[in-house]
Amino acid sequence: MDVNLILPFISSAVMLAFVVAVLYRWRSRRHGHMILWAVGLTMFGIGSFAEAASVIGWNNTVFKSWYLFGAMLNAGWIGQGTFYLLAKRRIANVALAIIVGVSLIGAYGVIVLPLDPTEFSTDVSLAESFREIMPDGTWVRKITPLFNIYGLFALVGGAIYSAWLFWRKRSHPNRMWGNILIAIGALSIGFASTLTRLGNGDYLYLGELIAAAFMFAGFLVSSQPVKARAPQSRPVAAPAN
Repeated sequence: MDVNLILPFISSAVMLAFVVAVLYRWRSRRHGHMILWAVGLTMFGIGSFAEAASVIGWNNTVFKSWYLFGAMLNAGWIGQGTFYLLAKRRIANVALAIIVGVSLIGAYGVIVLPLDPTEFSTDVSLAESFREIMPDGTWVRKITPLFNIYGLFALVGGAIYSAWLFWRKRSHPNRMWGNILIAIGALSIGFASTLTRLGNGDYLYLGELIAAAFMFAGFLVSSQPVKARAPQSRPVAAPAN
């Protein structure tokens, strides 16, 4: 069996565990950015599962689910979670309102989009064949890079910035390393997606799995409680004679 047929299933399983971990942590912290991460990671998982399901054969709903959640929305929503964590609340709320509005527009465009299933082939990934399946020049394809670019810069930039802050303050080393792992994961899927757009899709599924694994590992490392330092004993003054 081709290993590329298995990788999307593994990525979906990793993302499911990732979403459960984020929601479990949200229950105790109630931070809004964790909900946004959970939404984006769920979209990532749906996209990976749709890729895996596509190897069985053509399905209109599976393809549109892959494009909407996997190709278009997930990066922007994951990045929005990081932006919501780091930015001032008023600015973050404005950005959230924009991404919700554009997401709804994009979802409508994908739902009504006519497709050409005769161009579908199980021999190549959806990321390689979608250009032939979808109408050329459609506005849905034009807004997709906006989500991906915003998400990549917000996630990678936010992770690197956070890691630098913890390094500079010499505090919470676990969070510094966790953010570094998250940045590596985001860059890996960005690199694999770029190769696919250049015509080499052999590493796309591997890149997705690496991204899922590194970001999940980064989250787990960052979430580890920091052990409090034991108080140093102070010398006791000798009684005066």
